[in-house]
Amino acid sequence: MEESISINKFISDTGYCSRREADELIKTGRVLLNGRPAKLGNRFKPGDEVEVDGSLITRKHKEKPVYLLLNKPMGITTTTEEHVQGNIISFLNYPKRIFPIGRLDKDSEGLILLTNDGDIVNKVLRAGNSHEKEYQVRVHKPIAQGFVEKMEAGIPMLGTVTLPCKVRVTGKQSFTIILTQGLNRQIRRMCEELGYEVTALKRVRIMHLQLSTLATGKWRYLSEVEIEKLKEAIEESSAAPVKNKRKVQPPKIAFRIKEEDKPKVESKPDIKYKSGIKAKIKGMPAAKKKTGGAYKGPKKDSSQEEAKAASREPAKKGSYRAFKEKGRQR
Repeated sequence: MEESISINKFISDTGYCSRREADELIKTGRVLLNGRPAKLGNRFKPGDEVEVDGSLITRKHKEKPVYLLLNKPMGITTTTEEHVQGNIISFLNYPKRIFPIGRLDKDSEGLILLTNDGDIVNKVLRAGNSHEKEYQVRVHKPIAQGFVEKMEAGIPMLGTVTLPCKVRVTGKQSFTIILTQGLNRQIRRMCEELGYEVTALKRVRIMHLQLSTLATGKWRYLSEVEIEKLKEAIEESSAAPVKNKRKVQPPKIAFRIKEEDKPKVESKPDIKYKSGIKAKIKGMPAAKKKTGGAYKGPKKDSSQEEAKAASREPAKKGSYRAFKEKGRQR
């Protein structure tokens, strides 16, 4: 059986673009596989022909991997679309086709990696791989007590809750933050949720790669040691997307049931007491569960009991009752 690979991996292997960008090209119909529009999930086999925008690309076009570290200035947009004014590709003007690993906001500055190695892009970016990115942040007002704890615990945004992070206050209005995920404008949105506006944001580290003293707008190649360490760090990383399970729970809404909406319970009719039959009588006391005894009838009036007790006392001599009882004895 011939070896086959996914078509987006094949395109990234040639150095044309990253896998993610290849997927976008496929979705918009700009990729042909053996003369037919390619679809996501198609496989490339030896002997197949792949065209992008009418140009045939093959493995022969694959060049030696290039890894650059750029100190991106503010105002530069992280996109490979060269028609966008101030795009990072035109700014860098590198002689070979390369693409950025991840994004950095137009209003932000600092470290960003660029490469023609499509295999490492997703592995570096996935939050589930726990690759750290460190930022220096300045906000518009003094940082209040409790800010650090709230940021580190996670902030609700974009339908989820941000993953735990590390925050350290470095000044009255400044702090550093270390993230392992990269949601859209994440730091700015986190600060906004707590009532702060970010006035300056600079990325100074990705994993072991440091911005150090590299001047703004300048770039350099990664050293052999840095490249080797980068490959070791992502060797066991997954390129598959990792879902954030920290969903925002919807608020519980308290409500009252209207009287007319309550279920109606029919009352059982009273059963009259009949001699020799155990039944319930209106107003009768509840039977004791432990004894299980039958009901003995309604409780007698205390005045009747006293009269009966009095009748059992000896009759006074000379009374009609004494005369009657004496006659009975005869």
